[in-house]
Amino acid sequence: MSEAHQAVAAASPLGSRLKHHYETLEQQHHADTLGMWVFLGTEVLFFGGLITAYVTYRAAYSTAFAQASLTLDIVSGTLMTLVLLGSSLTMAMAVHSAQLGHRRMLALFLTLTIVLGVAFLGIKGNEYYHKWEDHHIPGSGFVWAGPDARTAQLFIYLYFALTGLHALHMIIGVCIMGGLLALTAHGRVKNYTVEISGLYWHFVDIVWIFLFPLLYLVDRHK
Repeated sequence: MSEAHQAVAAASPLGSRLKHHYETLEQQHHADTLGMWVFLGTEVLFFGGLITAYVTYRAAYSTAFAQASLTLDIVSGTLMTLVLLGSSLTMAMAVHSAQLGHRRMLALFLTLTIVLGVAFLGIKGNEYYHKWEDHHIPGSGFVWAGPDARTAQLFIYLYFALTGLHALHMIIGVCIMGGLLALTAHGRVKNYTVEISGLYWHFVDIVWIFLFPLLYLVDRHK
């Protein structure tokens, strides 16, 4: 590494290192950020396809979807929403701490973000367990007491597809935060890496903000 590269790499309070194929840390940061935005763009298309399918079927089978939605626990859905909103706050504080070079505060907020993420997954897992108890798992064992069993099962299919995919992204996010926490403990974390990871975490939170009303609040006012 050249002396110029060494000087730039040493300027970051959290030890960001300039890779040899970049001229400046700013250029490296912009390239990494652009890469994350491109990735998130593909994720928008991924979730967007499923959400579009859900909205289309909801318009076609509004009565059955409304009845099936009533089987979801609104308290659990609300609690999960509040937990994720809290995790967005702790993630934002982690990014801020990284920018200021406050390693201890960064470790604290990363830990809180992980705890809230695990709490969300725990609540979701409990909800899945109750679905299993009620025989509301799609397939041959699906039991539906009311009319429109096939379209009600379609709602449950989409519910598991959307929330399951979201939960998978949450698990990945928790693992990323765990990796950042380990790097922070060894003094090797890069502040822009925390920022980019924060983009992913906020994206997962935003997806849930769409899923909650779509799945849990279907015509619930009627």
